[in-house]
Amino acid sequence: MYKAFTIGLIQMRMEEDVNANLAKAQAMLEKAAKQGVQVACLPELFRSPYFCKTENPAVFELAESIPGKTTETIAAIARQHGMVIVASLFERRTAGMYHNTSVVFDADGRQVGMYRKMHIPDDPLYYEKYYFTPGDLGFKAFDTQFGSLGQLVCWDQWYPEAARLTAMQGAHVLFYPTAIGWHPSEKAEFGAAQADAWETVQRGHAIANGVYVAACNRVGFEPSPASPLSLQAGGDQEGGIEFFGNSFIADPFGRILAKASSNKEEIITAVCDPAVQEQTRRWWPFLRDRRIDAYSGITERFGK
Repeated sequence: MYKAFTIGLIQMRMEEDVNANLAKAQAMLEKAAKQGVQVACLPELFRSPYFCKTENPAVFELAESIPGKTTETIAAIARQHGMVIVASLFERRTAGMYHNTSVVFDADGRQVGMYRKMHIPDDPLYYEKYYFTPGDLGFKAFDTQFGSLGQLVCWDQWYPEAARLTAMQGAHVLFYPTAIGWHPSEKAEFGAAQADAWETVQRGHAIANGVYVAACNRVGFEPSPASPLSLQAGGDQEGGIEFFGNSFIADPFGRILAKASSNKEEIITAVCDPAVQEQTRRWWPFLRDRRIDAYSGITERFGK
């Protein structure tokens, strides 16, 4: 049985220079290792600003193969510090096919898992369907030196089916690399409710599945690149996104163990104890009492 281990979430602000972002990630991972972090997670698509704010074919040049330069760098950090790392990448699978992919590196630097984002949004400033093919690897948990880790990515956060199926693979922790924020024009009216809903639904996943949840977001305002249309109109018609941070770690009771600010780069840590997960599931045996004989309707798009 696994022993307790320390989780660390790397909340970052991204720059235009992808090499600078990779160097910053490396420095923050090294700092986390010095703080005793054994399993670290980076934000969604940490190598660059969040490019899905517009549809631009030139952006595909940011994609890279797995394995590739970034995975080699992250693997070396994992090996050097004996630390498991969850890293989110823009994957070039083949010509014309790209994925939003999260990779797990074990403490010896081996790649032990890969997850391709399953739920792909298409909303103002989140035009991900233009860039990403939906994932085809399913929902899995990966055994590492310290524990069994599940990976889901950002928009996956809102789907209880994804959390349940991943937890059923034996995960101690569900990691959610994330890039979520406010439209500046909406923040005053809806900002607090949006951030609260984002946290609440994931705490619900922790409770319903008896599992730790770790959501790692980015911070900082990222403007939308000016398009010809916006320039004709005299400016950027959609403004940009203020990524709201608030990265957090919740235990299987849904209690917040650690939470970051809404506007600062920082590392938050908490201990994941499989014994707590075991005890919680004894008290709340939701998995035992599932009526799997009555759930066939879940595969329908909507009720009859």
